[in-house]
Amino acid sequence: MPTIHRRFLAESHYLSLYAQLVGYGFRKHATYWGAAAAGAFTNTVFGVLRAYVLIALWRARPGLGGYDVTDAVTFCFLTQAYIGPMQVFGGGLEITQRIRTGDIALDLVRPAPLIFWSLSEDLGRAGYLFLARSLPPTVVGALLFGITFPSDAAVWPAFAVSFALGVVISFGWRYIVALAICWLRDDRGIAVMSLVLTTFFSGLMLPLTIFPGRLGTLARALPWSAMVQVPADVFLGKAGIPGALGFQALWAAVLLALGALLTRAARRKVVVDGG
Repeated sequence: MPTIHRRFLAESHYLSLYAQLVGYGFRKHATYWGAAAAGAFTNTVFGVLRAYVLIALWRARPGLGGYDVTDAVTFCFLTQAYIGPMQVFGGGLEITQRIRTGDIALDLVRPAPLIFWSLSEDLGRAGYLFLARSLPPTVVGALLFGITFPSDAAVWPAFAVSFALGVVISFGWRYIVALAICWLRDDRGIAVMSLVLTTFFSGLMLPLTIFPGRLGTLARALPWSAMVQVPADVFLGKAGIPGALGFQALWAAVLLALGALLTRAARRKVVVDGG
């Protein structure tokens, strides 16, 4: 019993720590409300422009990819809403800069694993940006174009889980990209590569369902699709919920496990620049 009790207290301590880090991440990014407002405005404007493009495309090709026009417009504003919380264009983590300055040494001796410490803060960031940057374009899209909403009440909690898993998958990928500086010394090249891959294979530009043949099959199997395409399809009722959530959970586990392995390797590889 004493051993079990100590273990329970230790686990409770970590859960409390992670909860505090989520709150810290939320408050930290809430201080930059001006940047969030500008981001929401930009996402909304580009959402409107993308919506007109997709409307023209779907009117020319009705039923393309299994979507109708309303589905396509809904997909457009959903994906615009994902940009902030899921940090689709990359970045959002301070690990790269802390490696350059040498502050990463302090992070590696904290009382919690670096990957879960960073994930907790990132979930807080995503929570704030969901409120500040996701809701405005969705509301504008609904008012201007009319978007479809799930009629089945069971879809809403499934979508919430799918959205959260998308954030975790996004974090896992961005964490791996950030750690790459331990080996590459300069992250600009891999950051550009990450931007291209994520933008193209996530479904941000166009639904992956319209990608032909093997390219479409490959795109839907990669982790980037689990960030954008899968949560959107869950919302639209285009994906089986158990399969979609299982696919996302698998990629979340794979990326976090790979991130943990790279963190262990980085302990022996960190090069301090200027510190």
